[in-house]
Amino acid sequence: MEDIKLFDVAVIGAGPAGLTAALYAARAGLKPVVFERISPGGQLAQTEHVENYPGYNVNTSGFDLAMIMADQAFSFGAKLVSEEVASLEDMGNMKVVRTAFGTYWTKAVIVATGARPKKLGLPLEDELTGKGISYCATCDGNFFRGKDVVVIGGGDTAAADAIYLSRICNKVYLVHRRDKLRATPIYHDRLKEVPNLEFCWNSVATSLLEENGRLSGIQLADVKTKAQRQINASAVFIAVGMAPNSEAFSSVLPLSPEGYVLTEGTAKTPVPGIFAAGDVRTTPLRQVVTAVADGALAAQAAAEYLDELADIESE
Repeated sequence: MEDIKLFDVAVIGAGPAGLTAALYAARAGLKPVVFERISPGGQLAQTEHVENYPGYNVNTSGFDLAMIMADQAFSFGAKLVSEEVASLEDMGNMKVVRTAFGTYWTKAVIVATGARPKKLGLPLEDELTGKGISYCATCDGNFFRGKDVVVIGGGDTAAADAIYLSRICNKVYLVHRRDKLRATPIYHDRLKEVPNLEFCWNSVATSLLEENGRLSGIQLADVKTKAQRQINASAVFIAVGMAPNSEAFSSVLPLSPEGYVLTEGTAKTPVPGIFAAGDVRTTPLRQVVTAVADGALAAQAAAEYLDELADIESE
């Protein structure tokens, strides 16, 4: 017979939102468990430098900050389960979290699974991932030291990736479908000072080029003139946005058309006892600072819910 694993709060995801939720839940005297299929940190752990998190300067890496958050949360008693959550079920006052290895019962759930990079949707994209196609410049950039590379995107991530890669690569092409980046102004000034960077404005990728099983370049099209251009490159780093990791909860939680978990006010979802925090939920801003704030709010809301539940059960 399967052992019954019972917790007060199940936190799904160990990025900044999940780790903060676990910390606040543990300090509130609850019994939280954190589910994370890889290692704690989420997207933060893949960030080279953290410049906009209060109290940390340009020399702070995302990985170091993520490990500090994890150590702090687990030092207060939060339990880590290194398993991927396959499904979530609402059983009224109890919720059931299922993984490939076990079933866990909990009174409250905080969904903090974050988001993942969007793909271009081009032929060969999946086949060439890890063979020249990457979604994380700080993870894979060093493999292409001294080479020509392409960055696709126009936001902060794309701008930061281009600057980082310019320091280790021979040349960087920054491809954006418009004639102006969406990145914050500080990046515009920095990019102008990068000598080995070339902007490819009003351009979209139309095909990936392959040679001997690896990426060899990319085909671009001008969105205005339709003119074609081929760039020979050893790698293409894709930074065109994120998609929420919410598939496992689609049968339980209402989602936005884009797949984000709908929340009422702050952390509450329409389902009593289930809360959402961080990049996976509907929010106007997705940053580390907003993720940790979400985590704290979610833990507080969960604690209040459990108090109300205890009062009802004692009547």
